[in-house]
Amino acid sequence: MGIMKDMIAHATTFPAPREYRGPNWEGLKTLYVREVRRFWKVGAQTLGAPVVTALLYMLVFVVAVRGARPPVEGIDFAHFVAPGLIMMQILSNAFANSSSSLLQAKMNGLICDFLMPPLSPSEQVAGFAFGAATRGVLVGAVTALAIMPFASLHIVHLWAVLYFGSGAALVMGMLGVMAAIWSVKFDHIAAVSNFVIMPMTFLSGTFYLVSRLPEPFRSASQFNPFFYLISGFRYGFIGQADGSLAIGVACTAILVGILAVICHWMFASGYRLKT
Repeated sequence: MGIMKDMIAHATTFPAPREYRGPNWEGLKTLYVREVRRFWKVGAQTLGAPVVTALLYMLVFVVAVRGARPPVEGIDFAHFVAPGLIMMQILSNAFANSSSSLLQAKMNGLICDFLMPPLSPSEQVAGFAFGAATRGVLVGAVTALAIMPFASLHIVHLWAVLYFGSGAALVMGMLGVMAAIWSVKFDHIAAVSNFVIMPMTFLSGTFYLVSRLPEPFRSASQFNPFFYLISGFRYGFIGQADGSLAIGVACTAILVGILAVICHWMFASGYRLKT
């Protein structure tokens, strides 16, 4: 009888939860891979569609008005506008990846799939942010290859291309996390995209030099973080920046840090996630 009791007790004993001393690298890797596979499965939509959009912009702003647009500060207009188009695709796609992933989980009642695993708030932020940044960078790289026949792109400062490109992808990835956690329906995400992201992108010198804007728009642009991201990214290709590179480098780093802290607080507190 004693042996039978021991066997029954052993059979009904649940395994002890796994303990993680330090970061849960396996869990972080799983979340990151999940985010990458999510957009990779629909590559025609997530990678192909942005390239078509960029090519249409090149067709309208460059090919259709070839010869009618003078060089910008001695730089051919096609060469000048191409980095801005690439950065615009990085920004919009990084934001779309993290925001749609989290909001769909909330709307479908599956947010517990992200909250129950043994992942710390920092690991959750990193998984979503780096997954979104991967999509943004991949879309930027594919867009650059697609528009090369229309603009002879040459990397002048590799560090600027890598720093501002990856920094912008991380910024928008975490901004997407914040927007998705704050939103309660898809209309809220659309509002953020249409009334915040898009205006800030188009008013940051994507297709023109901000220094040529009249006041007060010229001064207001100095407070637009997208302006420094696009200016620094374009500097990597043409060797000229419309704004201060030092301010751009510092602004990008500070923005990444601030958004990471806010996203960490949202996951740690369960803001609009556990209610």
